[in-house]
Amino acid sequence: MNLFALQNREFAGRHLGPNENDKAKMLQTIGVDSLDELIAKTIPGSIRMAKPLALPESMSEAAYLRFLKEVSLKNDLHRNYIGQGYYDTHTPSVILRNIFENPGWYTQYTPYQAEISQGRLESLLNFQTMVCDLTALPIANASLLDEATAGAEAMAMFFHTVNKGDKIERPRFFVDKEIFPQTIDLLVTRATPLGIELVFGDYAEAEIDNTYFGAVVQYPNDKGSIEDYRSFIDSVHNIGGYVAMATDLLALTLLKAPGELGADAAFGSAQRFGVPLGYGGPHAAFFAVKDDFKRNIPGRIIGISVDASGHRALRMALQTREQHIKREKATSNICTAQALLANMAAMYAVYHGPNGLKDIAKRVSVLTHTLSEALEEYGYELLSGSFFDTVTVRVKDAAAIRSKAEAQKINFRYFNDDATLVTIALDETTTLSDLADVLSVFTISEEPVAFGIEDDKVLTGFPMPLVRTSEFLTQEVFNKHHSESQMMRYIKMLENKDLSLNTSMISLGSCTMKLNAASEMIPLTWAHWSKMHPFVPAKQAGGYAQIIKELSEYLCEITAFDACSLQPNSGANGEYAGLLTIRSFHESRGEGHRNVILIPISAHGTNPASAVMAGYKVIVIKALENGNIDVADLKAKAEQHAANLAGIMITYPSTYGIFEESVREITEIIHQNGGQVYMDGANMNAQVGLTAPGLIGADVCHLNLHKTFAIPHGGGGPGMGPICVKSHLAPFLPSHVDTNNGVEHPTHAVSAAPYGSASILLISYAYIRMLGVAGVKAATEYAIMNANYMKARLEKDFDILYSGTNGTCAHEFIVDLRPFKKTAEIEAEDVAKRLMDYGFHAPTMSFPVPGTIMIEPTESEDMAELDRFCDAMLSIRAEIRAVEEGNADKKDNALKNAPHTQTEVIIGDWNHAYSREQAAFPLPYVHANKFWPSVKRVNNTVGDRNLICTCEPTEAYMEAEA
Repeated sequence: MNLFALQNREFAGRHLGPNENDKAKMLQTIGVDSLDELIAKTIPGSIRMAKPLALPESMSEAAYLRFLKEVSLKNDLHRNYIGQGYYDTHTPSVILRNIFENPGWYTQYTPYQAEISQGRLESLLNFQTMVCDLTALPIANASLLDEATAGAEAMAMFFHTVNKGDKIERPRFFVDKEIFPQTIDLLVTRATPLGIELVFGDYAEAEIDNTYFGAVVQYPNDKGSIEDYRSFIDSVHNIGGYVAMATDLLALTLLKAPGELGADAAFGSAQRFGVPLGYGGPHAAFFAVKDDFKRNIPGRIIGISVDASGHRALRMALQTREQHIKREKATSNICTAQALLANMAAMYAVYHGPNGLKDIAKRVSVLTHTLSEALEEYGYELLSGSFFDTVTVRVKDAAAIRSKAEAQKINFRYFNDDATLVTIALDETTTLSDLADVLSVFTISEEPVAFGIEDDKVLTGFPMPLVRTSEFLTQEVFNKHHSESQMMRYIKMLENKDLSLNTSMISLGSCTMKLNAASEMIPLTWAHWSKMHPFVPAKQAGGYAQIIKELSEYLCEITAFDACSLQPNSGANGEYAGLLTIRSFHESRGEGHRNVILIPISAHGTNPASAVMAGYKVIVIKALENGNIDVADLKAKAEQHAANLAGIMITYPSTYGIFEESVREITEIIHQNGGQVYMDGANMNAQVGLTAPGLIGADVCHLNLHKTFAIPHGGGGPGMGPICVKSHLAPFLPSHVDTNNGVEHPTHAVSAAPYGSASILLISYAYIRMLGVAGVKAATEYAIMNANYMKARLEKDFDILYSGTNGTCAHEFIVDLRPFKKTAEIEAEDVAKRLMDYGFHAPTMSFPVPGTIMIEPTESEDMAELDRFCDAMLSIRAEIRAVEEGNADKKDNALKNAPHTQTEVIIGDWNHAYSREQAAFPLPYVHANKFWPSVKRVNNTVGDRNLICTCEPTEAYMEAEA
């Protein structure tokens, strides 16, 4: 191979961990002669691909970045005043550089291991505090996927609160007609399978009776008007219903808060707090509720507790209400949040502080008032006299306005059903010069537009009873870090408390924490990708159109499917979208009665939760002792429910980390009984280039782009879960109100934007283009090799649960820790916490089997890192053996007291039966790169009994210090 061909393949050598020498040693340890032999022993020959994938050849990083720059210029960048929940914003450079572009923040995992997640937990607590203060509601979660899905979650929460039994007593939900269209689209999607009857109308004329369980309004509304909803809210409360209010955080710095108006829940998007537009995402949605809903609120809640020493510690609160525990009894399937973007929004509030936020809001308000006055002087009619940042103006010919605006590279919002309306939404990036350009569109004069700015007219467009008088963000954190030095150090201080991929491998089974390469990430900040509004005319988004088309084709090729939707913006949302696609398919054939979904006992918690949300009845399938699906049980239940069978949800390779030989038989049984096969794509990293869902008989699958295709986990989000389908399901893929021109589709939208979190699709596109056809296959092979190498190193000292027919695993394997509870009173949690002292994040704990850990190394980890982790596990086994043999105390040992903090090890008396050195530096490699957990083991019970999910006032810290 010549030097230039080698250059084109350089990325594979940087993405794949083991080099050729390591590869040979690892295969020898596994006990095979070649990688081909290992793959042949692992994947059944009957489902192997017969030919290479039809994907492009690989590109060098430099060549790819040049290419993508050219593609980006196909996006025609306009100044956007479209609004509709999306606004341009200034991302403070200190946040852009130190969070958005920092792998210490974007490669973190979900904070299930709280002791090594205290930094992002504090930032998410700041996010919750910001939301609670601005909405005047006491409980907020640590973000949802987007504004529209948050609205659907509010509706579902109210529905399940009021209708507790199987019989729906109160099915109706009132939706004010001035809600954002994309939110209405999502409400329709979510309502239909649950049996909710949506009633649309004008809130001021609504007649609410006891057939309603709730209502939703927008504040300010879709046309920009600020409405006083207090009387309407009272009328809903009078019949025992609940009201959700879609709102805007920046507006709430000047407007009376939803909680002060009586709303039971408030939701919206935090995007305009420093998060780029990105053609629709990712953006953190906020969601706040009254205290009554704290056990029903969807998503994650960060709460304050104490650690084993009694010191303040944060963790995810009330986890027993989450889908991975409640399964089919869950009222939401939310798994991915938008943690990275929530952290950016929280830091935006920290950096600006309450006064800075108000100043930004005032500037927007003054500009909007100036705009409205000028338009009225020109003789135009405004639809409302009260507004914050958005005015809707009636014109003679919106098409003429549009033509003139687009000639000046300006986008307004136009309406398909009314050719006389134009909406203009301003934001913090709007300048006086921009305002002059906007106004020039509405004049016939060629002279420059003149107008005056009066600061004292900040609240002129506000109804006086709705002017905010209450304080917000009074906590110290929002009033301290306003210089760049302070902010930089605060962000770094939090980062240092968290273990992420720039510290060590994160070997979480089923989560695929692989390299998120810098070259994949860099383009996200380029203006031609980041400043695109999701509802710009299609002709302006040529670059995105190319990426979306090509990525869809690549994913179809990889999965052996025929069509793709990139809209779902999380894995669980992809599950839901796939199930709705199956539902719509059955309905189109007059078989809408098919409402039974079979789900193996080992399935992810999101599977049964998604199925119930999609309106299905879940029937659980047993597993055999070897971890395989019990085919006899499956066959019996498929035949029993044949008349109503909608399909099955399976994971392949299985959640137990094995390629089941019977998978084709399973899919045939389902098809013979009239069902469709949904495949969970969580383990796709063991398939790419070697086999495919379409080859095993699946009809639809979702793909976790934040797993197999290299989008970073971001501390718990963003994620993307596009679905690929066979041709017969293609007509039923998700639609969207912005792209279907009002045409009814069998399946409505599942995300607020047509292409979900579109900007991060660039990451997966880059992954495929730089690895190329050979590289994506090699990634799968190396993932399988790395897992089998670790299995070979550990299986003499630990029981490994489940292996394939030839004794191999797929890309992950399960280590059984249950025997140690009997022999040494050591549990899986003790091993997980002790790994922190060795500098590692624990593998997936107690899933899919309680008392175990599931290890997935990914292809990106080199042999030395795999060995460090294996050495740590073998050292921990020796520590357990010391307890078993009586050489270490059963209660006072390094595992039971793990993790050990720097303060504990260095300061004060040491009263343990083991040494300080064993506690903190158990192996030589730890000396060279010690990661210190910032708190000891967190007490979850204390925090759940005394739920605190906002920052404490300054006095609390003073009392704690005293």
